[in-house]
Amino acid sequence: MNTKLNNRPLYEDVADRLREQIFGKQLAPGSWLDEQSLAAQFGISRTPMREAIKALASEGLVTMKMRRGAYVTEVNRADLEQIYTVLSLLESKAARESATKATEEQLNLLDHLHHRLETAAADRNIEQFFEINSKFHELIQEIAGNRWMNGVITDLRKVLKLHRKDSLMSTGRLQSSLLEHREILRALLKRDEVAAEAAMHKHFTRSLEAIR
Repeated sequence: MNTKLNNRPLYEDVADRLREQIFGKQLAPGSWLDEQSLAAQFGISRTPMREAIKALASEGLVTMKMRRGAYVTEVNRADLEQIYTVLSLLESKAARESATKATEEQLNLLDHLHHRLETAAADRNIEQFFEINSKFHELIQEIAGNRWMNGVITDLRKVLKLHRKDSLMSTGRLQSSLLEHREILRALLKRDEVAAEAAMHKHFTRSLEAIR
């Protein structure tokens, strides 16, 4: 692995590659991460591999089991319900703050992202819908500007990404999600903080109902 093109620690590059394999299901939920085998596969020593695995564990994507090693996190229904509950609280708060903090340029960007979301939904492009959806929510977090809250949201969303696309495949969920985003955007454009918070809360409530 060539690390001469940037100043990042090697383990961060390794963590990026492992993360991609986890999200791409090459490393399936529940699978054991053979540190020695993976290090040989990546052409590196075990030290940066060990640090990369620790980094993913801090994000919740890897679970460390006593005397058994590291495993790709398995997220069950109870986990998902707890994650959605926490995200609902935090992202609803972010939407409320964004309604009053957003600049016109930021609101225009949110509007642009929603138009792209509409196109992805019309094309039934789940992968693209998921990607744009993430950018829409990330921009709302950025506008809210609470880095501590955003750090928690970001880590929870990484874990949620292991299952999130599955919920969009349920009957009618894609179109419902689109309508919910439309409500969130409408409230933000009106700078209605109460409506923005309520719309985001509704979005997560419906998402939780879909995975049930």
